[in-house]
Amino acid sequence: MDLPQLLLVGLVLLLGVVGVLVPGVPGTWLVWAGVLWWALHERSALAWSLLVSATALLLVVQVVKWQLPPRRLRGVGVTRRMVVYAGAGALLGFVVVPVAGAVPGFVGGIYLSERLRLGTHGEAWASVRAVMRAVGTSVLVELLACLMVTGAWLGAVLVD
Repeated sequence: MDLPQLLLVGLVLLLGVVGVLVPGVPGTWLVWAGVLWWALHERSALAWSLLVSATALLLVVQVVKWQLPPRRLRGVGVTRRMVVYAGAGALLGFVVVPVAGAVPGFVGGIYLSERLRLGTHGEAWASVRAVMRAVGTSVLVELLACLMVTGAWLGAVLVD
């Protein structure tokens, strides 16, 4: 696969990861479609293994999401700024401490957004707990899976 196509696949994967944070955007399916596109062009054992693994992981995540409480965004005051901070925190955490850093980065992004909005530690932490109970777990599970697939794809591209 040539460099422009690799960059486009990477862009699709990035849009998928961002799409997880935006309600109504099929982020998980965009990530899967990006890996499928890459595997169909790459045609190696590594590419097919990654596609099968990504498919299994993303399907398991969909089942897990159905078992979690539904998203209630408006009731807890989730804002666009909070979504941006949470996503940026998860991405930064994922890069700083691979995979495991996404969780504290996500929560830290929500906390920072609420601390800037509300001003005090107590109010911000109470808001973080409310958000995590209502929507955070569902979003975090999906985001972590998409980041893992994207990281595995990047590793496979760099190894190849």
